[in-house]
Amino acid sequence: MPSEDQPRVKPRVLSKELSESLPDPGEFEGVKKVRSMAADLGTERVKGKVVIITGANSLIGIGRATAHNLARHGAKALYLCDFASTNLAHHERELTTLYPSVAVSTHQFDAADEAAVSAVVSQALREHGRLDVFFANAGIASGRLFWEEDTEGFMKMMRTNALSVFLAAKYASRAMLVTSPAKPYPQGSIIATASVAGLRSNAGPTDYSASKAAVISLVQTCAYQLIGTGIRCNAVCPGLIETGMTAPTFEKARERGTERKIGQLNPLQRGGQPDEVAKVVAFLASDEASYVNGQAWAVDGGLSAGLPFVPGKLA
Repeated sequence: MPSEDQPRVKPRVLSKELSESLPDPGEFEGVKKVRSMAADLGTERVKGKVVIITGANSLIGIGRATAHNLARHGAKALYLCDFASTNLAHHERELTTLYPSVAVSTHQFDAADEAAVSAVVSQALREHGRLDVFFANAGIASGRLFWEEDTEGFMKMMRTNALSVFLAAKYASRAMLVTSPAKPYPQGSIIATASVAGLRSNAGPTDYSASKAAVISLVQTCAYQLIGTGIRCNAVCPGLIETGMTAPTFEKARERGTERKIGQLNPLQRGGQPDEVAKVVAFLASDEASYVNGQAWAVDGGLSAGLPFVPGKLA
């Protein structure tokens, strides 16, 4: 904190909302209409926006589902990134076939590699003159008990899940400050995939939970350090979603005939699908979420809303 004899630095006002007066909604029968900050975006929530997504390789992942949601809603360009590249070419072909107006490119790199993250952000600026959305979705999981985990494994988890988000925020935020005639004010949305395990204990292993709690803290502190810029930082916190990471759980349950037990601890009594998370990401990426900032948004069927119990099993 500055001392009493030090001048206080007033944050530079940059965002459109802080630079311009509120829009005049007009009147109906002499009464002001409802003021709309983002207007009606309809089916074009991210029209013209340039987007980077990490963790996009999986065939049944949140990254792929999000890419489709954003392409469907008018994204200008999608940069699909992952450590693995087995499915990236397929995703590119599918997206460009379904949404020919969207520029799609694929990039293989470690999301915790600073030079690589910096490079893909620079490429987006070079090719499109802007960056609007960075979805830091890359992540790994383990099933080890904490006394079975070693230092190397713990730090790998933190590096992949938390450092990758730090780097995304670091480089994306600088790029989102860049303005142009097409983007006269700085603005952007940084979204990270955390987990319900980062909100509550007993929803994941210790190292995984710690890394996802770090993700939540990162987006919240970054939101405050980006004060006045119009750049928003949020996390989505999925519960049990059927992705490549959790596929073995779903597959074994189906083999045993116990699929109905998946998600039994949440009020919806089921597991979730990647598209259900992707639609929340699409909202957070859009200007419709213009006042949503620094939040950890649970998409978990209600699991984190209370203390779970199995009806009939209280005693």
